[in-house]
Amino acid sequence: GSRFCRFPAGFVTRSYPGSPLRKSGGMSSLGFTPPAIYCIGLNYKKHAKESNMPEPAFPVVFTKPPSSVIGDGEPIAIPRVCVDEVDYECELAVVIGKLCKNVSEDQALDYVQGYMCANDVSARFQQLKHGGGQWCRGKGFDTFCPLGPRLVPASQIPDPNNLSISTTAWDLIQVVQRLHLAGSRVVNGQVLQQSNTKDMIFSVQQIIAFLSQSTTLLPGTVILTGTPEGVGFARKPQITLKPGDKVTIAIEKIGELTNPVIAEPTSSL
Repeated sequence: GSRFCRFPAGFVTRSYPGSPLRKSGGMSSLGFTPPAIYCIGLNYKKHAKESNMPEPAFPVVFTKPPSSVIGDGEPIAIPRVCVDEVDYECELAVVIGKLCKNVSEDQALDYVQGYMCANDVSARFQQLKHGGGQWCRGKGFDTFCPLGPRLVPASQIPDPNNLSISTTAWDLIQVVQRLHLAGSRVVNGQVLQQSNTKDMIFSVQQIIAFLSQSTTLLPGTVILTGTPEGVGFARKPQITLKPGDKVTIAIEKIGELTNPVIAEPTSSL
């Protein structure tokens, strides 16, 4: 038998009130609902530099609610309370496969079920001005955590700290140019992020060991490991996601996670 806990039947991502997923049958293509989503901020050296912030001495931790999760092909909805502020962030997502507590860095990868692409969608004004000093508000809206396109077993990625990663976004109304660059982020026909996980300040092993200190990470827990340089709010002029865009996150050995962008539906349920 497998040393990992199997996700029980019915352990799936379901839509929440106000989610556009309700129109597609009420179930995400992800296949499971994470019991917790931990995120690491400022974890790439060049991203910390573009943000004009020092490299952190310890991992910067925030969370996203399970209600923010959507799967590949499902729409990112721009919240009604967010105007010209929604940003993209390509990230490597780690999925924990068995009960994980007080593990060492040497043991950490033994607890990984697999890896996915993630987009840490962020409303910058809500994050930095309306969050009371915390980031959860601006990063926790419905549809703000696309994950996919599949869960790649950890055995197929022996070194998660050396993977090309990128973001690509397309304006479906006016495509300017299409660039074919693996592992990068493209918006409106332009590669916006292109890096490698070896630029991370804290490795996957260090992150898991840190988060598991006196804390149980349940099977299915998702960890977003940070984003590289090239985010929209750090650009001049700044770039924000708009209804009609399409965003693709690509990571070596995992694939491509693509989501269209829409305005939040007017109905509340």
